[in-house]
Amino acid sequence: MSVQDNIPLVPLPERLRPKSLDEYVGQEHLVGKNAILRKMIETGNISSFILWGPPGVGKTTLAQIIANQLNREFYTLSAISAGIKDVRDVIEKAKNVRMFATHGAPILFIDEIHRFSKVQQDALLGAVENGTVILIGATTENPSFEVITPLLSRCRVYVLKSLEIKDLETLLNRAIKDDIYLKERKIDVKETEALFRLSGGDGRKLLNIIDIIVSSFPNDTDVIIDNEIVTSRLQENIALYDKNGEQHYDVISAFIKSMRGSDPNGAIYWMARMIAGGEDPLFIARRMLILASEDIGLANPNAALLAQSCFEAVHKVGMPEGRIILAETCIYLATSPKSNSAYMAIDDALAAVEKGEPAPVPLHLRNAPTKLMDELGYGKEYKYAHAFEGNFVDQEFLPKGLEGKKFYEPGNNAREAEIRKRLQSEWKKYNY
Repeated sequence: MSVQDNIPLVPLPERLRPKSLDEYVGQEHLVGKNAILRKMIETGNISSFILWGPPGVGKTTLAQIIANQLNREFYTLSAISAGIKDVRDVIEKAKNVRMFATHGAPILFIDEIHRFSKVQQDALLGAVENGTVILIGATTENPSFEVITPLLSRCRVYVLKSLEIKDLETLLNRAIKDDIYLKERKIDVKETEALFRLSGGDGRKLLNIIDIIVSSFPNDTDVIIDNEIVTSRLQENIALYDKNGEQHYDVISAFIKSMRGSDPNGAIYWMARMIAGGEDPLFIARRMLILASEDIGLANPNAALLAQSCFEAVHKVGMPEGRIILAETCIYLATSPKSNSAYMAIDDALAAVEKGEPAPVPLHLRNAPTKLMDELGYGKEYKYAHAFEGNFVDQEFLPKGLEGKKFYEPGNNAREAEIRKRLQSEWKKYNY
């Protein structure tokens, strides 16, 4: 029985994961000859650092190669699933290992470190500072925004780039020639444009696509890779949610439109799709904060306060507990009354500003901090609203050319109906 008769239990990206820097593909600016990380590894004088770059460019692989090459104890945590207890447990293990280590401090690799809450990141500070562990963090988000300043100041940041075409070609050739399963198949690569375009500089995605293409052909037939086959096979194997692809935009669109349409069931389902797909919870929280202002607005001003509180709470608590806070806010926003009146008002006002020359401020609305300004009539005819009945005064507050213009039209909801009623009453009373 040949190797191909067995179904691979390990995905192709894992089967081809490099074991040394010589096998590593891409990031020549960091690990090429005389590059900074290669020198650090070769001398063994390694300090804590953070790898920042898009998915599938070798962040995890690089950390593992470093640990192997330096013969260090290696611990891995995923910020998606690890809690504060996991962090403390690893640090305690590292302390015990450090006492007897002859090759230097253990390495703690934290994937998606930007998802760690402030409390979790705080728990790392002491161990990083005193050398109990060498921290290697991996993040797809700008660490300046997502990593606390005290921890960031103790780490170097190295930027990884999307893989270039030559790197993707290297991975493709290696997969076909070196993989224990694929080298048993006859694979004819006729075109690579679609293969590389859909990979988007992501090595892991490229290898997964190759896996999908090869497995779509029976074992006793030759495998053909061209643009048409790649496109058609992938359409049949679209993932539930790809946070870096088209699905990302489709699902977040469905999520927003479900909340805007006041459907809590649709909203919570699309949120679940994003959470299950590994979406950044702060991205979800940010979008809800925008919706609270844009689509709920003055119909329920408390919605924006709750959304802001949700963002801060999720940032502090992290996942998986943060899902409960996200869900509560999602349902609250979906079931809130809706109004886009403030959104429309500011857009109309901005359009008016951009349309014409900046109009001068009317004299009665200007301050008169000097005698000359007072003599010129600054503020002379200003009417103090609190001196009039109902704190309302018949007075023009817009500049010349825009007199009487209404940018704000109260929305069709109970709260703004009262606003409309009051404004109409006052305007009618003063013939405004």
